[in-house]
Amino acid sequence: MKIRAQALLFDNDGTLVSSLESVHRCWTRWAGEYGITAERFGQVELHGRTAAEVAADLLPAHLVPEAVVRIEDLEVEDVPNGGVHLLPGTLDLLGALPADRWAVVTSATRRLAEARLAAVGVLPKTLIAADDITRGKPDPEPYLLGARALGADPAACVVFEDAPAGLRSGRAAGMTTVALTTTHRAAELDADLVVDDLSALSVQLIGGVVEISVRDARD
Repeated sequence: MKIRAQALLFDNDGTLVSSLESVHRCWTRWAGEYGITAERFGQVELHGRTAAEVAADLLPAHLVPEAVVRIEDLEVEDVPNGGVHLLPGTLDLLGALPADRWAVVTSATRRLAEARLAAVGVLPKTLIAADDITRGKPDPEPYLLGARALGADPAACVVFEDAPAGLRSGRAAGMTTVALTTTHRAAELDADLVVDDLSALSVQLIGGVVEISVRDARD
């Protein structure tokens, strides 16, 4: 299978890097500080959503701004403590792409996303973060902003995601979607293509078009 595109748009956590242990560590501490029970906390979906959306589900509105600052501080401080690591295939795939043909589109704040990416040596030319949007995933706004920043037609963009909310965002933006089973089971992911992780894919630039291929299992 081959997919051709003008530009590639990557979610970060669960797609390029993994920060699951850090997220669990920091959000558990955060919930304790705000008196949120484990049962209540367990009812809220964290992955693929902005901190502001999560905090708004759990706290009175007047506490949300300070709570968002607090979780950002906790997560940024945790980065040097092994809070992030590269997922398979990330560096090889990004290294094969021109810098102006790909962007990171994340639900994390810019400060947190830049800290995590810098820690693993990934420095995107274009980054769309929670600070840049008014409506988070699954709304199409984040990915439409990513396409606009790269000067690409949304219909000619490919979204790489590990979370259902992110895949819905990409589809709503009219983009081709590739799902990675790094955090969810394949049955939970509705996408044009589902693979284990980025190591299953290769890319090359042909005549100004990015061509994405699924690697042969024997490669």
